[in-house]
Amino acid sequence: MTATLDCSDLLTLPSEAQDLLFRDARTANTFVAEPVTGEQIQAIYDLVKFAPTSMNIQPLRLVLVRSTDARARLVEHMSDGNKAKTAAAPAVVVLATDVDFHEELPRVYPHFPGAKDLFADEDLREGVARFNAGLQVGYFILGVRAAGLAAGPMGGFDAEAVSREFFPDGRHRALVVVNIGKPGPDAWLDRLPRLDFDEVATTV
Repeated sequence: MTATLDCSDLLTLPSEAQDLLFRDARTANTFVAEPVTGEQIQAIYDLVKFAPTSMNIQPLRLVLVRSTDARARLVEHMSDGNKAKTAAAPAVVVLATDVDFHEELPRVYPHFPGAKDLFADEDLREGVARFNAGLQVGYFILGVRAAGLAAGPMGGFDAEAVSREFFPDGRHRALVVVNIGKPGPDAWLDRLPRLDFDEVATTV
């Protein structure tokens, strides 16, 4: 294995922004009590909606879990290790994928009138929806960081139960639950190792 070069000076984004979005950013497990407003969540979405997706399909859907009743219903379906922090987080968002995203294609992909027909098969459509919503989830987390907040994304929950609870029409599938806020005491676990460029990249 060769020594890893530091090429960070080749990036256009200022180093402070690189740190905010990547190097210093961590998954938060505790938060201070400072509220996170719906307007802040909208600002995050209004930024990350420009993230790339296949054919501009935009399958990501958000549920802002704001009421006490809705929070309790969500916490019930979280894994034991995620219940307390989800109950206490200033803001919680359920990120889901719309498996009927193709209904929006005539509006968001207008220069290809037949685009909707490409996704008539439900299994194909769900796979495409999950893949592209996954891309959008990653950008959503970056958007939270860009807002000066910390994200605590979690997959530890009963996805089928959350989908039934918050998407009873069956059109959406819950993917990730994200706690959002300013990090609190002992918010971070120790950072785990990352693979270096020469361990993952091959030049052909």
